[in-house]
Amino acid sequence: MKHQTPRRLPRRTWRGLYSTLLVLIVFCCTCGGWVAAQTADARTPAPLAQVSGIENIGTVDRIPDRYQLGQQLYLENCATCHIGLPPQVLPTETWRRLLQDPQHYGQTLKLLVDPPRLLVWNYLQTFSRPQQKEEELAYRVASSRYFKALHPKVKMSQPANISSCVTCHPGVSKYNFRKLTAEWENSP
Repeated sequence: MKHQTPRRLPRRTWRGLYSTLLVLIVFCCTCGGWVAAQTADARTPAPLAQVSGIENIGTVDRIPDRYQLGQQLYLENCATCHIGLPPQVLPTETWRRLLQDPQHYGQTLKLLVDPPRLLVWNYLQTFSRPQQKEEELAYRVASSRYFKALHPKVKMSQPANISSCVTCHPGVSKYNFRKLTAEWENSP
């Protein structure tokens, strides 16, 4: 038997194949982009589509389903001794340290263990805000720049603390910080 070498296609054929492939790629990308653009308005973003009724209790942010258990565990473990603060009023680093330190404002606590600790941490981390590098870590609501930013025109007759929240937010016991007293209801 004679050994045959494979036949090589002429250069012209290769150019034709490359050109066809290139046209096909451009066509697919263009059509794919067009289809995505047409369907983008029809879809609701996933985090907003999965929001539960928890938002009805007045939390500051809408809570997607995947953070609801973390919020519930946070309230069960923290709001039983004091007002459950929205994560937004303290920096993320404060929340991280609070979850790791058994010494809690003069009291010794039994720390949460995983997986509940991770669920609470995911909730707090997601809805709290970062701390600036040069900023001193706020452990008290009154010293948090986030608390101050959320209350820009509020003149405090005494230093703010978590017990004084109910003065302006009568729904605090239900984790409702959106409901305000009549005095603040229509304020700027």
